[in-house]
Amino acid sequence: MPRHRVRKHHRRSGRIPRVGLVGLLAAGAGVAPAVPSVLYIRRLASGHIYPVDRVPGTPVGIVFGALTYADGTPSSFLRGRLDLGLELLRRKKIDSILVSGDHDAEFYDETAAMRDYLVDHGVPANRIIVDPYGFDTYDTVVRARDVYGAVAATMITQSYHLPRAVATARAVGLDAVGVGDTSVRVRRIAWTKGLIRDQLACVKTVYDLATKRRPMQEGSARLPDRVAPLTAD
Repeated sequence: MPRHRVRKHHRRSGRIPRVGLVGLLAAGAGVAPAVPSVLYIRRLASGHIYPVDRVPGTPVGIVFGALTYADGTPSSFLRGRLDLGLELLRRKKIDSILVSGDHDAEFYDETAAMRDYLVDHGVPANRIIVDPYGFDTYDTVVRARDVYGAVAATMITQSYHLPRAVATARAVGLDAVGVGDTSVRVRRIAWTKGLIRDQLACVKTVYDLATKRRPMQEGSARLPDRVAPLTAD
């Protein structure tokens, strides 16, 4: 007859198991370089992030791209950014919107979806500038300066991404302020993942700023000198 296995009850020693210790050390090694980068980014952005009702006016708001579904529908995160851009337009805090993202993203052209969403919500086409080569935050703000002629701008993105967006823009010479979206904070897991990912991305941002990496320079449409009135309610 088979023996019955007797479970041994071990006392907790308070020590971290070897596998767990290795995991913690690996995580620490990944986070450690990010700490000075995050502190640097936050220092650059300090004093330039505002609520909607107190943000200074600028000629253009820059909406950063995010996930778009295969049918062209913006994800909730991207929709939050676009709705915030619409609010700033309605409050006359900005005159136009530059939508910047990946035109060849995995599922759908981000910038086309962003433009269509704004047009569907009453924004005249000549108030929308499309940057199809905004592959990351650094590319977007450098191209806004060099390709589209921006001098001052309002960064529009989720609040956890906002310090990096504002800091990057200011570091490359834009007179940048920012307003952050928190409407999707209820999606706690996705929000937390985005928050962690953005802190780690500060390392790459600082490297790009230090090396003055040149993003793609295709495209030549300048920011509009005059814009039509906004028709959305």
